[in-house]
Amino acid sequence: MTNNNFGLIEASVSIFFVFNALGMVPAFVSLLARYSHKRQIQIIVRELLIALFALLAFTFFGNKILKYLSISTSSIGIAGGILLFIIALNLIFPKNDLPKKSDIPANEPFIIPLAIPGLAGPGTITALMVISAEAGPLNASLAFILAWIPSFLIILACSYIKKILGEKGLIAVERLGGMILALIGIETFTNGVINTIKVNFPTLGL
Repeated sequence: MTNNNFGLIEASVSIFFVFNALGMVPAFVSLLARYSHKRQIQIIVRELLIALFALLAFTFFGNKILKYLSISTSSIGIAGGILLFIIALNLIFPKNDLPKKSDIPANEPFIIPLAIPGLAGPGTITALMVISAEAGPLNASLAFILAWIPSFLIILACSYIKKILGEKGLIAVERLGGMILALIGIETFTNGVINTIKVNFPTLGL
C-alpha cells in the first residue's frame, strides 16, 4: 500500500485480525468472571481505551524512532511480514493459554495482561507501523479506529459471544482470520523485498 493507492478497507481488515478481539474473548471471560456485569463493562471499556491510545502513540511516533535508528520502510515491511506470518500460524494452530483458576491474579486486571500485551501486542504495533510508514500516520490511525470499533463491540459482548459460538466456534473464526493474516503477511514481506531490491538495484527496472 502507498499513499497513492491506500486501501483503507484492506488495512482495517488486516488490523482487525491482528488485533484479534475474537481470540481475546476467552481471556476476558476468564479474568472478569468474578466481577459484576456492570464492573466488567467498566473494565472492558478502560482496557480497550488504553489499548487504543497506546497503539495510536506507536502509529504516530513509532516510525520516527525507527527513522532515527536508520531503519528503512522496506526493512519494516520485511520484518513486519515475517512477524504477521508467525502470528497467523499461532492463530491457525492455537495453544491453550487460558489462565487456570490458580493463575488468575487476586487484583483487578489493569493494563496488563488485557490491554498490553493482550490487545496492544507486537503484532498490532508492527502492522500499524508498516501501514504508517507506507500510507502515513493519519491513514493508519483511521484504519485502526475502523478496526477498533467492531473489536470493542465484540469484547463488550464477550460473554454472549462465547455462549453463542462456543470454544470450537471461536477457534474456527480465529483460524479463518489466521489464514487471511498469513496472506497479508506474505504480501507485506514480498513488497518489502521488492522495495529493497528497487532501492539497492535500480538497474533491474522492477
